[in-house]
Amino acid sequence: QLHSYQRQSIRKYCSEKPKTSNFSSLIWLLKPRYIILGGVAGIGAVIKMKYDELKSALPDISWLNHFNDSWTRIKATTSQFLKASDNSENQASKSFLSNIAIVYLDILNKDGSDKADDKSETSKKSFINENAGENEKLRERADKAERELVEVQQRLQHEIDKLEKTNRDLRQQLLKIGKSEKTKHIKKSLIDMYSDVLDLLADYDANYDTQDSLPRVVVVGDQSAGKTSVLEMIARARIFPRGSGEMMTRSPVMVTLSEGARHIAHFKDSDREYDLNEETELNALRQEVERRMKASVENGQTVSHETISMSVKGPGLQRMVLVDLPGIISTVTTGMASSTRNDIIEMSKKYMKNPNSIILCIQGNNTLFSPDDGSVDAERSIVTDLVSSVDKQGKRTIFVLTKADLAEKSLANPDRIKKTLEGKLFPMKALGYFAVVTGRGNTSDSIETIRQYEEEYFRNSKLFRSNVIKVTQMNTQNLSRAVSECFWKMVKESVEQQSDGYKAIRFNLETEWKNRFPGRRELDRNELFDRGKGEILDTVITLSQVQPKEWEAKLKDKLWESISEHFIEKIYIPAAQTESSSTFNTFADIKLKEWSQSQLSGNCVAIGWETLLSEFAAALHKSGTVSHNASLSSVDSKLFDGLKDAVVAICSKNHTISSNNIEKMHVIQSNALEDLTVPDKQQWESAAKFLEETIAKKLVEANEEWSELTGPNFTQRWMSWKSTTPEQMLRNATGLEFQKLLQSRKNHKPRLDYDEVIMVKRNLETQGHTVSEEMIADTWRIQYRSHFLQMAAAEAQECKGAFYHRNLENNELKCDAVVLFWRMQSMLHSSSRFLRQQVINHEFGRLEEEAKQALEEIEDDNECKKKLLIGDQVILAEKLKKVKHIQTRLEEFVRSLNEDK
Repeated sequence: QLHSYQRQSIRKYCSEKPKTSNFSSLIWLLKPRYIILGGVAGIGAVIKMKYDELKSALPDISWLNHFNDSWTRIKATTSQFLKASDNSENQASKSFLSNIAIVYLDILNKDGSDKADDKSETSKKSFINENAGENEKLRERADKAERELVEVQQRLQHEIDKLEKTNRDLRQQLLKIGKSEKTKHIKKSLIDMYSDVLDLLADYDANYDTQDSLPRVVVVGDQSAGKTSVLEMIARARIFPRGSGEMMTRSPVMVTLSEGARHIAHFKDSDREYDLNEETELNALRQEVERRMKASVENGQTVSHETISMSVKGPGLQRMVLVDLPGIISTVTTGMASSTRNDIIEMSKKYMKNPNSIILCIQGNNTLFSPDDGSVDAERSIVTDLVSSVDKQGKRTIFVLTKADLAEKSLANPDRIKKTLEGKLFPMKALGYFAVVTGRGNTSDSIETIRQYEEEYFRNSKLFRSNVIKVTQMNTQNLSRAVSECFWKMVKESVEQQSDGYKAIRFNLETEWKNRFPGRRELDRNELFDRGKGEILDTVITLSQVQPKEWEAKLKDKLWESISEHFIEKIYIPAAQTESSSTFNTFADIKLKEWSQSQLSGNCVAIGWETLLSEFAAALHKSGTVSHNASLSSVDSKLFDGLKDAVVAICSKNHTISSNNIEKMHVIQSNALEDLTVPDKQQWESAAKFLEETIAKKLVEANEEWSELTGPNFTQRWMSWKSTTPEQMLRNATGLEFQKLLQSRKNHKPRLDYDEVIMVKRNLETQGHTVSEEMIADTWRIQYRSHFLQMAAAEAQECKGAFYHRNLENNELKCDAVVLFWRMQSMLHSSSRFLRQQVINHEFGRLEEEAKQALEEIEDDNECKKKLLIGDQVILAEKLKKVKHIQTRLEEFVRSLNEDK
């Protein structure tokens, strides 16, 4: 009746005409309310349909209601799934799958295990009816539930993979699109910043024999256990060289994984990028890794401690830093160094002893299976004992069983594989245990092919269905996530402590610097090199300001010092020992011409450059002494001594002599030596003095040589308590005999006659001395040289004033030696004048260019700078600078890490 009344009222209202426009507007406003209510009802219906669809997709588990404990767990898991679905379908699916699997597998264990103990049997009997038919039905239901569970798991896993692929594609597009300043700043990711800090610390540790404690994922395992393959699966690219059972990893390789728009790799010390999607680029990368490994290995060794740093970026990669170490070998084979096994073990211990490192212990099935029956042979493992000795509690170890597909084929004892993944087979403990598949035995397979094979294998694995392998322990993807989470957890817990530690080190170093080098700036090697470079180039400019006359005098002295020995011994003395003046001049002319045509000109040009270089070296050390004595100097100039010597040596090595200068020098010297006419008395007396000084110097040398052979004289014996040996006494007695002979025959020939030798021997025999002919010849050489030089010095003294009557026929003086020395003196003047012009006009510029080139060579060679710039000041300054840099980068990383939280 109420509805009928309402309909009549509505018809009456509708038949009436609107009285006012306001009432019409009110009706129009009420219409959206009905639309909204209808929409809400429709949405509710759709949600109800979706809920029913999801509920129908779940397996029928109502028969498990009498299992109170299991039903409670299933109910809690279902509730958890429904609550988490609003936030993250991905995480809810995983949680649901994991918990449901645990419940079902527990039921299967209670039902079908023949090896259960008495307690499990009692529990089983409490839940299963004694009736055999009921038990059979229960088994059938369990099998059906297992199949339905696997199907649900496969569908959910497939959805997860699709979501992850979509997520990677979206990230890749965002990274490509982002071109703003903010996006560019984000590109320097946390993992890149952290990797840079590790590189700095590695350099610091290598130079100062320290070891940082920042987290790294250290990948260790027996040789051929699949370490490198696991790392490649995580990096999603075949980036390492491969071999058939031989050792390929010969040095630590630090790989920094980070997310990026393109899948690329590059070395930290190189700008080249390798596209990991191109096979040619992958081959080039593997060849470069192999080349660097071989280059780092010293002669006679098999492995190296030098770390190769590589960065790999790509969409969806987990952020972490891994260090791949050489595989541990059981036997040293032919071609390896005898210490190879111990070197690898010590290297592995060094990295694992870091209290914040995460140990990724790789164990291959090929080393676990017994060759006889295919069962797991834990006693054959080497790496597990090594890892357990370092991390006894397993607080930072993750165990990985590779080549899980081999276990499927050799399923002789699955219980031992289960114990391995539960941590009950090996004595070592671990945070987690994983089983992965890293290949099908074909090295040409791509990473994507292997991943698909791994996914398909675990999807249909009997080991999984029989509860040998749990869902959370399967595949490389789960392993990568677990390692990354553990890595960043360790980083967040330890990095601030490391930053504070380097802050304390910096304070101590600054205090030491203030105490040892007060008032001096902290200049590192590069700054010191720049300062030394400026000082060296300034010295070249200072050297060019030397007066021309001073240069000419230095060049003349250097020329005479270099050629005097040849001139005196090969030309003057043989010519002076001839019988006549004409023979003297003829012999001297021939020898001088041969000398000038063969080597004189080239030697003199080289001497000019050597003189400039020696003056340059002397000026460098002189400037260093002045700087060292300066009270306000902030640098000990002795630091630059090695650098200065190296620049001089490089300039000397790289300098070349111009053949044009040699030809010009030859013409000048030939003209000077061919002139036999002394023009005036002044030059005559100068040449005579030159001759006299030269002979006097040679006479002193001859007397010194004789004194060394005859021992101390009478005064030295009594005043210095020295004595003579029998040989010295014999030589002294022989010399006295020759002195008597030369006094009686002052113009004696250079050689002794046979009769004179016999006479000297008889005279010595009468005195009780027996002397050999060799001693007689050697003593005669020294005595005659001393006698000849004394006679020549006397003639030179007499020839000083013989300029005007030197050519008279009745002149008995032999002054040909004065003319010869004048010719030599004239040649020295001409040569030194030519060299002085060359030095001032050309060689100064060449010296400056060669010095700059030498400094550039040294500047590009860091090892060379370390050898040349040494001392406590530079070592402490370098150390302090590195610590400051490390601390600054650590603080930046900590700030970014806190912002990321």
